[in-house]
Amino acid sequence: MKKSLTRWLEDAWYKEMYVSAWFMPLSMFYVDAIRLRRFLYAKGWLKSDRLPVPVIVVGNITVGGTGKTPLVVWLVECLKRQGYTPGVISRGYAGKEEQQPKPVTADSDPAVVGDEAVLLARRCSCPVVVSPDRPAAGRYLLAHHPCDIIVSDDGLQHYALQRDIEIAVIDGQRRFGNGYCLPVGPLREPQERIKQVDWVIVNGGGELLEGELPMQCSGRELVNLQSGERKALTEFAGQTCHAVAGIGNPQRFFQSLLAAGLQCSAKAYPDHYAYTAADLAFKDGRPVIMTEKDAVKCAPFAGAQHWYLPISAELPAEFSDNLLSLLKSKRHG
Repeated sequence: MKKSLTRWLEDAWYKEMYVSAWFMPLSMFYVDAIRLRRFLYAKGWLKSDRLPVPVIVVGNITVGGTGKTPLVVWLVECLKRQGYTPGVISRGYAGKEEQQPKPVTADSDPAVVGDEAVLLARRCSCPVVVSPDRPAAGRYLLAHHPCDIIVSDDGLQHYALQRDIEIAVIDGQRRFGNGYCLPVGPLREPQERIKQVDWVIVNGGGELLEGELPMQCSGRELVNLQSGERKALTEFAGQTCHAVAGIGNPQRFFQSLLAAGLQCSAKAYPDHYAYTAADLAFKDGRPVIMTEKDAVKCAPFAGAQHWYLPISAELPAEFSDNLLSLLKSKRHG
């Protein structure tokens, strides 16, 4: 089967394939444009809005999934335990809603507001608003909900919104790929950007560099899309299953199932893939296992054999204390 452009690029970025020198001038132009844009924001020549409550931005400097969403859920839960009333803003990637900003609920249509936004609304149990304009999303959130802190899902490069705390998430296995910026490599910004954030969180193992903190994401139960029944993942050990994933790094998901003892026939789709019933219509009746992000889109046509794996993030205990200390040291007005 012919490789998609996305898969070809990932091979070039992460598997040390030779990339034609013809693309290097494009990468150099991209880096110059990124640095100029940051300079203009730093000098105030491009408008950057400050909201009246603290803003925590969770993002990355690479294209694709690194584990931002589980960290956002963890942060919201942590802040709630400390007495905060958080809200979440997001771009609403792959959504088609033209009227922005748009509030998101657990029942929102992921085709309209984006799959990650619906997942966050379900897991965080707090107000969620999507808009490509992050300051507008934040203002809408504060106008309609008594939130005293905002967590921005992604948005590390969205400098139109000022932030109090920046957290960058890195894939522990793939890290920065070949180290080049787009289109030659996977970097959205030069690697030097990582030195400017408050914390660097490394998801999924790998060697930690000085100042980096580990994060492990794991799931122990499968949930049936049709009935809501829950079963321990270990109950499926030894079974032959189908696994589908339309996320930024599907191999991490497939490897987690393999590590749990499942024998899966794996099928990877592009990130934010719009599933149809035919994509899940395997004729052998074996269990079909997917990610939670996929499940929010597949629920309308799921059958009894379809299951998803919710995951949760685990971080060092001291991170919570350090986060709260930094929050208290910030001044807002």
